[in-house]
Amino acid sequence: MLSRTAASLYWLGRYVERAEFTAQLVEATLRLDQLAARPAGSDAWSSALAVAAAGVDVGAEGEALSPAEVAQYLLLSTANPSSIRSCIDAARHNARAVRTALSREAWISINRAWISVRSRQHLPDSEIILTLVEEVKADARGFEGALNRMLHNEARALIALGTAVERANGTARLLDVKYHLLLPEGEPVGGAVDRDQWTGILRTVSAVTAYRWLYRQGLKPWLVAEFLILRDELPRSLMASMERIVTLLNRIGQRTGMQGEADRLARRQRQSMRGASIDALFQGGLHEYLGRFIDDMSDLDRAISQQFRFT
Repeated sequence: MLSRTAASLYWLGRYVERAEFTAQLVEATLRLDQLAARPAGSDAWSSALAVAAAGVDVGAEGEALSPAEVAQYLLLSTANPSSIRSCIDAARHNARAVRTALSREAWISINRAWISVRSRQHLPDSEIILTLVEEVKADARGFEGALNRMLHNEARALIALGTAVERANGTARLLDVKYHLLLPEGEPVGGAVDRDQWTGILRTVSAVTAYRWLYRQGLKPWLVAEFLILRDELPRSLMASMERIVTLLNRIGQRTGMQGEADRLARRQRQSMRGASIDALFQGGLHEYLGRFIDDMSDLDRAISQQFRFT
């Protein structure tokens, strides 16, 4: 396989996952703002920008952020490289470059998402925002379903590897922002706003029902953190993502003979997580741990690029 083909497959997986994650984030933030015990206001939307790592060019300095303004930036702005429009454009570009490696259904899912997003210019109200979000989520899940029916070769493994790396990054940023930044000043920990925001976190990773199945103690911040970091039953947890990354790197290495630093970094990260407990993570500083994890994922991404000669 050519290195540029491998790069396109890997980034196709990353961009589709990023688009779906942003759609989930916008939906959860919008519902938090509308349905919470107290309106979340601009704090919730500022946190959404922080999670998406996209808070640079929105709003005038000193002005409160409006939901419509932030949603427009996160969903449709061409100035935001992490917006859904930018991600779907990039995903389609990469999919076209490797069209023969994809099934017809996988290509149709990407192209349908591109047509849907391309047809939108403005998001005047919450109903239009949620409609677009649902369309993007449906197309992303259609793409994931198409991948599951593809031949299990190195092309599919590279797409899945990109998905797993992006998923780990997104969940770590989401949890870090909630723990470090999100609760408004003066609000009590464990109060109504705090509970609503933790529920919003679980909704973003499609895990509200799963949390209730596994934990009978009710909504507890340290249990949510444990769920999102250390429980491999949750597909979007950090542990599940690392297990997936190690498995995929091993599979690709066996098929191509290309093994190296990325494998070592991934196995080391997985091993450190297997020996961790949520109590130890909180004692050592959860914000610091998540910051190190995000940095480690950046190192892993660079190692993957070098190992498979993306650049």
